[in-house]
Amino acid sequence: MNKILRNQWIWGFTYGAENWNGRLAMLSFVSIFLFELLTSRPIVLFVDFLHL
Repeated sequence: MNKILRNQWIWGFTYGAENWNGRLAMLSFVSIFLFELLTSRPIVLFVDFLHL
């Protein structure tokens, strides 16, 4: 596979889409982890999913 095509934003089920999906998932996980670490509150309480 051409290395340039792996990093392009192309709609559909492509290798590039899997790369972007993984990158965005890692970014979301780290963001939520840091938020919970700095605020000492779970993210579900912040967005008011649970009324505790």
